[in-house]
Amino acid sequence: MAEIKDPENTIIMELKDGEVVIELLPDVAPKHVERMKELAREGKYDNVAFHRVIDGFMAQTGDVANGNMEDNFNLRMAGTGGSDKPNVPAEFSKLPHDRGTIGAARSQSPDSANSQFFINFNDNHFLNGQYTVYGRVISGMEHVDKIAKGEPPAEPDRMISMKVAADK
Repeated sequence: MAEIKDPENTIIMELKDGEVVIELLPDVAPKHVERMKELAREGKYDNVAFHRVIDGFMAQTGDVANGNMEDNFNLRMAGTGGSDKPNVPAEFSKLPHDRGTIGAARSQSPDSANSQFFINFNDNHFLNGQYTVYGRVISGMEHVDKIAKGEPPAEPDRMISMKVAADK
């Protein structure tokens, strides 16, 4: 596991194949970082499916309203919801969407991010300046690479748990 320099701004995501350690970037996108930590601390991300996983592009999850449905019929709603908290305004930066970076998923409106996020499988620089980058995988990217593909996947993988490292 990677060395954790700032436990308050580090997320430990447990997947079926192992732990993924995410370094959050509060100096770049403080509102997005706070939202992720808030929802993780409330247990909202636990058991939420990766509902949109495109090989060579990204894995999207974080629909805390619909993503924890057990039957895959209802899981088709995943990607349409968020949390009961207000949306987070865009915090665009010069950080590129490189492999392993965490981006805020949103609708057409730049200020519509809420709880959903994606992890880039590859460098996706065409997203630069259009989606907020607020973290990066520092350990466990090999587990992210194994997430079941599909929109939604036939048998979606889930975040077993997601915790702030300082709370472990």
